[in-house]
Amino acid sequence: MGRMHPLPWYIAGPLIGLMVPVLLRLGNKDFGISSNFRHLCAAAAPGSAEFFRYDWRDGAWNLTFLAGLFAGAALAWRVAPFDVSLAPATIEALRGLGITDFTGLAPRQVFDWPMLLTPTGLVAMVVGGFLVGFGTAWAGGCTSGHAITGLADWQLASLLAVIGFFAGGLLCTHLLLPVVLR
Repeated sequence: MGRMHPLPWYIAGPLIGLMVPVLLRLGNKDFGISSNFRHLCAAAAPGSAEFFRYDWRDGAWNLTFLAGLFAGAALAWRVAPFDVSLAPATIEALRGLGITDFTGLAPRQVFDWPMLLTPTGLVAMVVGGFLVGFGTAWAGGCTSGHAITGLADWQLASLLAVIGFFAGGLLCTHLLLPVVLR
């Protein structure tokens, strides 16, 4: 079977955008990922922290959505794999940081089990995971929730959050990542 390409932006974008009115129509539900992790924690460790003391079953549709994300990704990976092509400038920039393996969806020198078990990998995962969890709780949602639902609903807080997400991403990419990878 030949390699397939992902959906072009002009098809995938509107499909994602159509989720907002569908979810609003289904009961004023917000689209986002971080709430799924809160529901998982509330289900797995009920009453362990005040933030997780609520009836997580009210968000069970979110967990179904999360399961669908994993199932869809697994199906796409098995049925319609595609190659990721990077711009030559990106490859050169990554080579400058010591990344040389560009097979698969992500560089194995960064996203691989042996890398995770290094002190740098453990710190990046633990500290990064904590900061992402803290940041989404503090911001009242994640990038997908704010950028898709919040902006579609013209929420100023979501606009500020999205600007902050992208500014933080750019700063980390250009200032922090080169230090971590060297």
